Amino acid sequence: MKKTSLPSARLGRFIAELSAASIPDRGRRLAERCFLDTVGVTLAGAGTGAGRRAISFAEAGGEGTTTVPGSASRVPEGVALLAMGTAGHALDYDDVSWGMDGHPSVTLVAPALAVGEAQDATGQQLLTAFIAGFETECYLASAISPGHYERGWHATGTFGVFGAAAVACKLLNADPATTQQALAIAASGAAGLKRNFGSMTKPLHVGGAVQTGVRAARLAVAGFSADHAAIGGEGGFWELYAGLEGVGTPAPLAPERWALLEEGVHVKSYPCCYFTHTSIANAIEMAERHNLQPGDIEGVEVVASQGALDALAHDDPATGLEAKFSLPYTVATGLVERAVTLASFEPAALKNPVVQRVRDYVRYRVDPALAYDAHESSMLVETATEEYSSSLQDPPGTHGSPLDRATLHEKYERCARRALPEPMVVESRVLLDELRELGSTRALMATLRSATE
Repeated sequence: MKKTSLPSARLGRFIAELSAASIPDRGRRLAERCFLDTVGVTLAGAGTGAGRRAISFAEAGGEGTTTVPGSASRVPEGVALLAMGTAGHALDYDDVSWGMDGHPSVTLVAPALAVGEAQDATGQQLLTAFIAGFETECYLASAISPGHYERGWHATGTFGVFGAAAVACKLLNADPATTQQALAIAASGAAGLKRNFGSMTKPLHVGGAVQTGVRAARLAVAGFSADHAAIGGEGGFWELYAGLEGVGTPAPLAPERWALLEEGVHVKSYPCCYFTHTSIANAIEMAERHNLQPGDIEGVEVVASQGALDALAHDDPATGLEAKFSLPYTVATGLVERAVTLASFEPAALKNPVVQRVRDYVRYRVDPALAYDAHESSMLVETATEEYSSSLQDPPGTHGSPLDRATLHEKYERCARRALPEPMVVESRVLLDELRELGSTRALMATLRSATE
C-alpha cells in the first residue's frame, strides 16, 4: 500500500485543507445546533455522580487555564477534557449518529471548546473543526460498522478519539503530515467496551477519548512519531477493530459526500439510551390515545432490533444509570407517567411501585427482519378487556425530522439551569445560537462557568 493511499494520509489532507467556505451553509447551521445541544447536556451532566467525580478528579490536578462548563474551576487542559467529556455523556442525553454508530458531538465539542479557549478561536473556527472531526469519525466508521459495534466496542469511544484529534489539529493549524501523525498516534488510544454500559465508565469512555485525541494532536505538533499505517495497514485499527464482516470499503469522504448532511444527527428527547426512544414515544402515545390506566395493564410486548437487545442489558435496574439501559423500565415509565425526563432516573422514581408493577409485565423480542440498528419499535399492550397495538418507525428528533428551534432552546435552558444562574443561561444560549458570529471562545467559556466555588 502506497503511503498516499493510507486513510490517515487522506484524512490528514482533508482536515488540514478544510475551509469554512467549502462547507455547505446547512452543515454549519446543523453544527451550531449540535454545539447548543451538547453544551446544554454537558452543563446538566456536571452535576451528576459521574460528572461531579470527574470534575473533582480534574480539580485535584491543581489550577490551570481550561474552563470546565458547569464548574467554577479552571484546570489543566488534559484533566479538563476528561471531566468535560465525561460530564457531556453522563446523562446519555447527547445526540446520536448512525454515521459512526455512536454519539459524535460529545467527542467533538469538548475538544473544540478546550483547544478553542487556548487559541481563543472564533465561532467559525470552532464549527469548521467540529465538521472536520465529524467527517473523520464517520469515514473511519464506514469501513467497519456496524460489525465493530456488534462485536462489543463502544463506538463513541473508539471513533471519538480520532474525531477529537481532528478537531484539535484543525484548531492548532496543523499541516497534513502532522495531522496524519496525530491520527496514527490516536489509533493506539481507541477504547471503550459496551460491557460497561449502565455504569459511570460509559461516559468515562468519552472523557478518555477526548483527552487522548487532543494529546495525540499536541504530541504530533511537537514532532512525536507514529506508524503511518496505524489505521489502515496490516494489524492497524481497521483490521483489529473490525467486526465479523471484516474491513469494507469506506464511504466517500467530504466534500464528495458530507456525512453530516447524509446521516446527520438525531437529537435526544429523552435522557437515556437511544435504543429506548422509539419504544418510549410509542408508549406515551398509546397511553394518551387510549387513556391507559397503570392498574389495568396486564401485559406489554415490545418488538425491536437486535441492536436494542444488545445495548439494553438491565431489565431489573438498581441505579439510574442502569435504568437508562432498561427497556422494561423506560417503557413502563412512559406508560405510567406519560413522560420520561431527567427526574425519571432519580432514586425515588426507580422505587415507584406503580412503575415497578408495569415494568414486570414488559417483555421484548427481536424482529430479525429489522436492520441491526433500526429505530423501529412495535408494541402490544394488554388489559383485562382489550388489546392495543402500535408501531412507530422513528422517535422524535431524528435528522430527517429535527426538533424545532423552540424545543431545542427549551431543552438547553432546562439543562443549563442545573449549573448556571439565569442570566448566564440566556447569555450562553444566545452566543451558541449564532456561533458563527462568535469572535472569542474565551468570551463564550466565561458564560459557562458556575457561580459557586
